[in-house]
Amino acid sequence: MNKSDLVDAIANSTDMSKAAAGRAIDAMTTSVTKALKKGDQVTLVGFGTFTVRKRAARKGRNPQTGEEIRIRASKTPAFRAGKAFKDAIK
Repeated sequence: MNKSDLVDAIANSTDMSKAAAGRAIDAMTTSVTKALKKGDQVTLVGFGTFTVRKRAARKGRNPQTGEEIRIRASKTPAFRAGKAFKDAIK
């Protein structure tokens, strides 16, 4: 399912227009992104939790040359599924 399929599904199940459903999805993703950027976590009870994970600096290898390289520390978004969501897809 891609974004347009999701917009169609939401529009059909809520009697919203496709444009309104698209704006709602955009608002949700923007809000989650802003919260994670501030360092907050977003919890949707029954669905899951969006968090930011910190990855430490580490050493790696360039696959073309075999040369050792230094990989900088970074932050990456993560999602942990909630129990109800896990149970629903079993």
